[in-house]
Amino acid sequence: MNRAAAVYQRAILPEHCGNPLIEALPPKLRDSELAEKLSYYPSCHYEETQLGPLERVEYVSRLRELRQPLPVYLEVFRAVEMAIKEGYSAKNPLSPTTMNFLHYSEEERPDIEPVTGYFKPKGSGITVIGESGVGKTCMLEQVLGCFPDTVEHSYYEDKLLPLRQVIWIKVDCPDDSSVKGLCYRILEELDRKLGIPQTKPASTIAALISQIEAKMKSSFLGILVIDEMQNLNLAKAGGADRLIGFLHNLVNNLGIPLLFCANPPFNNLLSKTLKAARRAESSGYFDVELMKNDEEWELFIEELWQLQWTNVPTPLTDELSDTLFDLSVGNMDLAVRIYQATQRVLIGSGDEVLTPSALRHGASIVIRLSKPAVDKIKRDSKISVLKRRSESSEPKAPLPSVNENAGKPKPQLTTSKGKLVTIPGDLTKPHHPEFAERIIELKNLDNLYEEIKDFDLFQRASDAKNPLEILKKAGVLCDDPLQIFG
Repeated sequence: MNRAAAVYQRAILPEHCGNPLIEALPPKLRDSELAEKLSYYPSCHYEETQLGPLERVEYVSRLRELRQPLPVYLEVFRAVEMAIKEGYSAKNPLSPTTMNFLHYSEEERPDIEPVTGYFKPKGSGITVIGESGVGKTCMLEQVLGCFPDTVEHSYYEDKLLPLRQVIWIKVDCPDDSSVKGLCYRILEELDRKLGIPQTKPASTIAALISQIEAKMKSSFLGILVIDEMQNLNLAKAGGADRLIGFLHNLVNNLGIPLLFCANPPFNNLLSKTLKAARRAESSGYFDVELMKNDEEWELFIEELWQLQWTNVPTPLTDELSDTLFDLSVGNMDLAVRIYQATQRVLIGSGDEVLTPSALRHGASIVIRLSKPAVDKIKRDSKISVLKRRSESSEPKAPLPSVNENAGKPKPQLTTSKGKLVTIPGDLTKPHHPEFAERIIELKNLDNLYEEIKDFDLFQRASDAKNPLEILKKAGVLCDDPLQIFG
């Protein structure tokens, strides 16, 4: 864990100056400096290739340490960096606004507004989508590793400032998609980053959420990263909606940026509601794909190929590069594993020259379980190429003229009875926001019975001569909303 003492430097934006949370962040790096920080190239010396086979086989394990950043790494880092700063811009610990935010929830804060105003959250969302094995998690670990886990503050401009700032935490989405399970993981990770004994979780979800929010506030959490979000697809009915609702409340109420990392099914879940999609990609949406056999693959393979511990150096050729690309289908992790297995097979044999057939033999050892998935990717790629060719050979239908479209009815929503109905507005937006927060609270409760004040109210009303009058007196029926709420 990387814990650092606060070293302050003047912020770039004038509005960020005087904010110790932002000024304690690492200095902004140029792209060349960032690429160097995100990369790691294991050493491979000629003397090592002249050792005995037993020793050289050990050196081959260094291949798994190779870190070759791709262009998307820089883009994700910039998005994370800006999201953290944006979130902190509303949480200057020296501001009366932040003091009010730390001590009171939005519902409990006093009517007397601080001179600097009430807290206005500036959280945002980042989404990273990619197939398993393309290096999403490894990329995130490299990006987050550019920031310290925690920063210890003592004094700022000769003012006492005793606080511990947690810049980031990363947790995996629970398999059951439960809010409680995620809260447990967040609470445990926050305690670990703060270096304190594990906090005993509250017994109810409502109390647990309050506990999590209080700890996130006091630790000045910079960004929450949640990996394996595709687990939501396996959730019971309603579980995914509750969990995403809980996470978006963290953005809305606490202003904490979120980063979702998942396999492709997760983007289908987000796209079902415009509200969820808009928030999840407000600070960036990144599709981490398998590498194509272009400049990116060339950048990677040239670094990988230099790590040879065979006793005969084999120069990289187009045939070798294309063979390894075809075997790995552009998957960085598979390519490293195939190259590693190939060298282990060759070292100590009579002929240690790397050849296409040797790479294919290495692939047969490594990708036995992954072979069906690799074959499917190859097949889908060929079908995609053939489909484009067939589409390009077919004559395109002419675009309809303006006159052809004139007089055609616009598409409308229909009811089951066939009556045409047009519904205006954003259907994902709460039409009664005054009820939205209370409804979310009720959905997250473990025990709804505690909220029911009168269990047999409707039973009594059904037996009475004037049931509506009983419901009115109980306050659960309103027959004149304009008079009451107008």
